[in-house]
Formats: sequence, C-alpha cells, structure tokens
Amino acid sequence: MTNMPAQTVRFVPIIVAIFLGTFLSLLNTNTINIALPVLQKEFGTGLDIVQWTLTGFLLALGTAAPVTGYLGERFSYKHLYVASLLGVTLSSVLCALSWNAPMLITFRIVQGAFCGFMVPVAMAMIFQIIPSKQQPIAMSVWIAASTLAPAIGPTYAGWLLQHGSWQWLFWANLPLGLLSMIFAMIYIPYYRMTIPKKFDIWGLLTVIVASSALLMGLSQGHAWGWLSSRTLLFLGSGLLSLGLFVWRELSTDSPLLNLRVLLNLRFTLTAILLSIVMVSFYSGTLLIPIFLQSVQQLSPLDTGIILLPSSAAMALLTLFVGRLYKKTGPMPLMVTGTILLAGGSLPLSWLGVHSSAGYTLVWMIVRYLGLALIMMPAATAGMEQISRELTGHASSLQNWMRNVVGSFGIAIFTSLLAARSASHTAELTLQNTTDPLLIPPLSLTMSINDLNFIATWISLLAIPVAFAIRPSKDSIREETKERSSKAS
Repeated sequence: MTNMPAQTVRFVPIIVAIFLGTFLSLLNTNTINIALPVLQKEFGTGLDIVQWTLTGFLLALGTAAPVTGYLGERFSYKHLYVASLLGVTLSSVLCALSWNAPMLITFRIVQGAFCGFMVPVAMAMIFQIIPSKQQPIAMSVWIAASTLAPAIGPTYAGWLLQHGSWQWLFWANLPLGLLSMIFAMIYIPYYRMTIPKKFDIWGLLTVIVASSALLMGLSQGHAWGWLSSRTLLFLGSGLLSLGLFVWRELSTDSPLLNLRVLLNLRFTLTAILLSIVMVSFYSGTLLIPIFLQSVQQLSPLDTGIILLPSSAAMALLTLFVGRLYKKTGPMPLMVTGTILLAGGSLPLSWLGVHSSAGYTLVWMIVRYLGLALIMMPAATAGMEQISRELTGHASSLQNWMRNVVGSFGIAIFTSLLAARSASHTAELTLQNTTDPLLIPPLSLTMSINDLNFIATWISLLAIPVAFAIRPSKDSIREETKERSSKAS
C-alpha cells in the first residue's frame, strides 16, 4: 500500500465519509419503491414499465460492480469513490429533469451504475484501510448506513411526494451528494495497492450481455410466453454469455473480476447466502408498498410511516451486531436472522384487503430484524479471509452477485405478480360471487400473498447455508488470546 501515511488513517472521519456515501447510494435504491404507483399515474403507464426505474437501477448497480476492482486499482479507490459521488449527484439532476418514463428509466440506469461503484468501493476501503480489530465495528456502522437509508427512505419519500412532486426525490440528493464529496476528499486517504496490466474489455461485454439478457428474459417471460422463441433466445444468450464471462475471467492474466476468490469456501457460502436473502428482501420492498397504496389506497406518506418502524428497528439492531459478532461468530446470528426473515414473511402471505396497518407493521419489523442479523455477519465473514490485495475484487463480486440476483428476483416477482393477478381475476370473475368492484383489489391481494409465500420458502433456503459458515481460525485464536489475557 503506498501514499497513505499512518497519521491519515483516522477511524471516525473515514467511517463518516464512507457512511455518507453509502447512505446516499442506498437512499436512491429505496425511495423509488414508494413512488412506483405515483409514476404509473404521472406517465400513464403500467407497473411493468415503471418497475424498470427500480429493476434497471438494480441491474446497473450489479453490472457496474465487476468493474470496481479494476477501476479502484487503476485510479485508486478514493478517486473512484469521489467520482461516483459526483456521478450520482449529476444523474440525480437528469432524473429530476425527465419528462417521460423512458428518459427517467435511462437516467436511473446511469445513476444505478455510479451507485454500483460506491458500495463495493466502500467495503473494499474498510478492509484495506481500517485495522482488522476495528473492522467488525466499521462494518456495523457501514451496514447501519445501509439500513438507515431504508429506515427513513419510505417516510422521507412519502413526505416529498405528499408535499411536493416525484422530482424532489432526486433534487434532494444534491446537498447530500456535495457534502459526501467534501468529506471523502478531505478524510479518505489516497492509496494504491496494485496496478492492473490492462482492461478486460471482453469480460465487461460478456457480463453486461449476460446480466441484461437474463433479466429481459425473466422479466418478460410471462408476456412473451416462457417457451416462446424470444424468451428462450434471451435466456439462452444470457446463459451462454455468462459461461463465456466465467471462462474469460479464469483464463486471462488480468481479469475484470478475479473469480478465484470463490475458491475460498467461506466467501462463496456468504455470497450465496446474501444472494438468497436479497431475493426475499427485495420482494418485500416491491410488494408491500404496492399493497398499501394500490389495495388499501393509502397515501405515499402514510405508506412510508407504516414502513418506518421496521427499517428503524433494523438500523438500531445493526449497531449492536458488530459486538455480538465478536462474541458469537457469524453462524448463530445468521441462522437466527434467516429464521426471523422466514417467520416474518409467512404471515405477510395471509394479508386481506382490510388487514390492519399494525399487522403489516409487526411482521415487517420481524423480517427486518432478521435482515439486521444476517447482513453484517455475512458480509464480514466473507471478507475476513480474503487478502488485502483481493478485497476490491471480492467486494465487487459479492455485490455483483447480490444485486444481480436481487434484480432478477424483482423481475421474476413483477412477472409473477402480473400473471397471478390475471389468473385470480379470471377465477373470481368465473365464480361470479364477488362484487365486480372488489375483484381488482382482491385479486391483487391474493397475488401478493402468493409471492410472499414463495419469498418465505426462498428465505428457508438460506438456513442450511448459514449453518455451514463457521468462525475463522484467526478469530478463534484472537478470542482465545483475549480470554487468556482476561484470565491472567
């Protein structure tokens, strides 16, 4: 590591700078959820179109992640972080100036790409700059930023939509973006660890084609027909491109994304766990706001207020998870978290048109408490055994898998929501026992219940993976030393 004097490595200022950027990045991921019904009315289009403001963002978020390792090594992680903050701020201006859905989707994709750099860069800097003893605490603070954004995001977005317009979701990014850049430029030290030999353009092209083709096939499969030539073409080309990407990264001497970090079993297990959890998590962020606004006809602000306690509980618990991690290791926390995630998702598959706000609120809190016990332990456990030189690639790979799988999950859930709604509508109409005016909200509620039930089973898949993740030998040795020193 070069050009990083010891006196510049100050824990609190660096964490504040990383906290602000991470908060800005993830705030932009969560505020749009509340606005989807508003954007439908604003642009006069369907959910299948406006959901691309979220799905496209997440796809760009995940697709940008593989490039992070190269760019961070080539230009330094500090400069990449500052440039990403600038990109998010400028793209927010372009989003606010959009006058139709295609323009907004385009600029949201640009915004997602810059946000896609920030999260893995922030994680890489924690493991490259912060001393190892302070890394669990640093990760807790970083995850707190990741949870505080969802905590205030829905209420914050609801308030802006209630008292202003959807454009203010993006104009409001300007002061926070500028403040984040100032902190990053002043407090994050400049350093470079290795310089890559060349840029892997073929790796970039194959990963973009793979991600885009698979997402398009999964999101439009219900409309085109799952066995139609178009769907099979997109899915087939996506899988082929993904295979070429893997082959390319394993065969070149300067890979875009060093996939050899997957040889570390602990890292691979945590990446799989986080991917499974993200699918379940994003199902809730998509389905519950739709239920509250489209079925129960609540305002965006009321929806945000109902969702606030769950995210606030998650952010609060996350602040203590770092200390728990040191005492228990990752496995007990993650197993408990996945059980809570599944246990909170199942009751949300029993929603009724007139379910109380308290019912939704309680089970969302259970889900988010589960997430708090999963996210920091999984992210930290996966990175602990990776060498400093490879942490940039490891954080990029972890975030790429998590966000791409999450975007696939949203695409599939959106597709299934449309398909199940049409099916339930046809069944209720055929039965001829329901008031025609009640059929649309009832069929949508039944569809949301179907998908929450699927999300429950997806959550359960994470339990055996969590059981397989054990404390690292280094952490066991450190814990033994601490106990010995206390005893003496």
